[in-house]
Amino acid sequence: MSDFHYKFEVRWSDIDANKHLANSSYVEYCAQTRMAFMRTHKMGLKELSYWGIGPVILHERYSFFKEIYADQTVFVTAEISGMSEDASIYQFVHKFYLPDGTHCATAEATGVWIDTMLRKSTTPPDDILEVLEEFKSENVTMLTSADLKSLPFKPENIEPFHKHGTFTWKKKNDEKTPE
Repeated sequence: MSDFHYKFEVRWSDIDANKHLANSSYVEYCAQTRMAFMRTHKMGLKELSYWGIGPVILHERYSFFKEIYADQTVFVTAEISGMSEDASIYQFVHKFYLPDGTHCATAEATGVWIDTMLRKSTTPPDDILEVLEEFKSENVTMLTSADLKSLPFKPENIEPFHKHGTFTWKKKNDEKTPE
């Protein structure tokens, strides 16, 4: 396993009403760390466009241990904690650290590679597979399509909202038009 981390300076716009790093900022920091990881290892937007593929996150989860505040420096790591045999499914673990080594949070992101034209999952090229292999954690999990099916949330379609009559712009029959 190799070590990859990305450094952030927590900005005013990254905090919430509780004056600590906002939940949405954790998501953004993880995404930025993954993209920096990919760009650093010749998997940036240019290469992804050339290959006609892109990464898609299907599920993320977080555990928080210590608050992070504005003007602090935080390091976010990236390592591969799970991968299918052909690397079409992957899982990153991100850990948030202060410069003194204090572990503030851990995130896990599960995703797939998609063919950007067909909009279907695909196997990444060997160049990507080599990098993912290098950054696998010591206890990497072998992922399968069954793991994707066992993700905690499933689609639950409902009747379209316009059929509920709940939109405010829909005029009710008993309303009078202002003169």
